[in-house]
Amino acid sequence: MDRLAGMEVFVKAVECGSFSAAADVMQMSSQLVGKHVQKLEQHLGVQLLHRSTRRQSLTDFGRIFYERAKIILAEVETAESMAEETRAVPGGRLRINAPVSFGMRTLSPQLPKFMKLYPEVSVELTLANRAVDLIDEGYDAVFRVGELSDSGLIARRLSPYRLVLCASPDYLAKAPSLRSPQDLTRHECLGFSHTELRTHWTFDGPGGRDVVSVTSRLVADHGEPLLCAALEGLGIMLQPLELVRDYLEGGQLVELLPDYKVPTRPLHVLYAPDRRLTPKLRSFLDFVAANFGARASET
Repeated sequence: MDRLAGMEVFVKAVECGSFSAAADVMQMSSQLVGKHVQKLEQHLGVQLLHRSTRRQSLTDFGRIFYERAKIILAEVETAESMAEETRAVPGGRLRINAPVSFGMRTLSPQLPKFMKLYPEVSVELTLANRAVDLIDEGYDAVFRVGELSDSGLIARRLSPYRLVLCASPDYLAKAPSLRSPQDLTRHECLGFSHTELRTHWTFDGPGGRDVVSVTSRLVADHGEPLLCAALEGLGIMLQPLELVRDYLEGGQLVELLPDYKVPTRPLHVLYAPDRRLTPKLRSFLDFVAANFGARASET
């Protein structure tokens, strides 16, 4: 007889107090219950129950085995439920948060593909550059740019975030020359208020790392207002490639200091520590890894 079935019958017999009571619960004969327990004892080579016509009681080893068997059966149930969830069709509402520029320019164009793959999933996407609280605010997954703090969340690393230094031809035509990062101190720089980009810009060049202090007449917590200002010739911006790519290709913006690379910034998708991921979240995480994962192109 199956050992797991024998454990299950034995545990139920202990919990119910008798073979006949366990038989009623498990919808089998009391004789079959006894046979399961007897086969289990024969397999173990140890007696589990003291039995008489009136009562039964656990042996010393039976008491130890009972506690361990309950744990084993619970783990088997968990494993089976995980397999059932994996087979299940993803469905339900998925709440996602992402930084504004990444969300608008990179994530949003890909979301329709995900929703076509999983028509039973609905998506609620919010965009914010502040660090939202995944647990308290009820998100399933959040994207985060930059170094992570020890939040207790599970993080999957994605392709790093590339920043580009650029300005409009109109601005460059009237601005001082720009040959090295230190020349930025003589320029109008457009500040991003949520990170160190408000006051310091970092570059890796032929002579090593340069960290330049910048001052800004315009500071914004979203990249889009800075983009508008840069297109109007108000200054130099340091923002994600996703935000400026089309304007670089169209000539409205020009990439500056190509010999000085801006260090990439880490990008992660975070979710709560839960070993039993729902099908909707698991399918989204797999989709994100396939489209934005560390092996994806950074161009």
